[in-house]
Amino acid sequence: MHTIPISSLTFFASSLLLISTIFHPCAATIPRKLALLQTPATVLKYHKGSVLIGNITVNILWYGHFTPNQKTIITDFINSLNARLPPAPSAASWWQTTRNYKGGQRRIQLGKQIVDEKYSLGKTLKDSHLIYLATKNKGFNEISLVLTAADVAVNGFCMNRCGTHGSTRVNKGHNFAYAWVGNSVTQCPDQCAWPFVQPVYGPKVPPLVAPNGDVGVDGMIINIATVLAGTVTNPFDGGYFQGPATAPLEAVTACTGIFGSGAFPGYPGSVLVDKKTRVSYNAQGVKGRKYLLPAMWDPKTSTCKTLV
Repeated sequence: MHTIPISSLTFFASSLLLISTIFHPCAATIPRKLALLQTPATVLKYHKGSVLIGNITVNILWYGHFTPNQKTIITDFINSLNARLPPAPSAASWWQTTRNYKGGQRRIQLGKQIVDEKYSLGKTLKDSHLIYLATKNKGFNEISLVLTAADVAVNGFCMNRCGTHGSTRVNKGHNFAYAWVGNSVTQCPDQCAWPFVQPVYGPKVPPLVAPNGDVGVDGMIINIATVLAGTVTNPFDGGYFQGPATAPLEAVTACTGIFGSGAFPGYPGSVLVDKKTRVSYNAQGVKGRKYLLPAMWDPKTSTCKTLV
């Protein structure tokens, strides 16, 4: 399992079935207070393992209570990754950077959605619980995405991660990729929903206005973007990363804290601001949506690519 070091938003920073895990906590998003050290230039190495290519389905398991609007913000984002209608900069143009990784084109499509609003495993989850939930929505060339509500505590959440991705094998079947992201709005928004909340530690740069009016969910979007990019380019620990396989820098975590040009520790960079609503964004999506997406490492240029 690769954990989103707190976070890509931030800066620099037993089994319930017959489940045999092949996961290592992957650095998928890091908490802000752990990410205030500037890192040297990064080059991700391809380790000759499998990557996800072609048509990739994202299945969602909603764990806990999400409002209809919160669900729509997130599903619209996933649908935006392949949309051709929004003008640049768009979520689709951000995702197209993944084409520069081995395998070429990757089309994301929204698949099955399962709702577990009754907290079937309680409100305190371990990694084994996340994997169990992910198995409910698994499939070949699919990503099982578990999203936890604001009142759900997950082991390591806020302390050293904002989300994770990994892979596992169930009942001696094929490996499948999964990811998890939590809503941090009541637990650690300054860490996992930065730059929409001013951090407790580090530079006191004014926070940006969340593009969809929901700090927790707009923060989740950044982390979902991070784990999806990490999953398709390094699904089974043999893809693109730098550093140890147990705690790697990946497609987005290699560029953590960068959202626009001129970014530096504590400052997300220059992004777009809507003149009417004053919300900050760098990508447009379906239905007129706006999103703030993290920089992604581009294999063609060996740099962290931003949309603005």
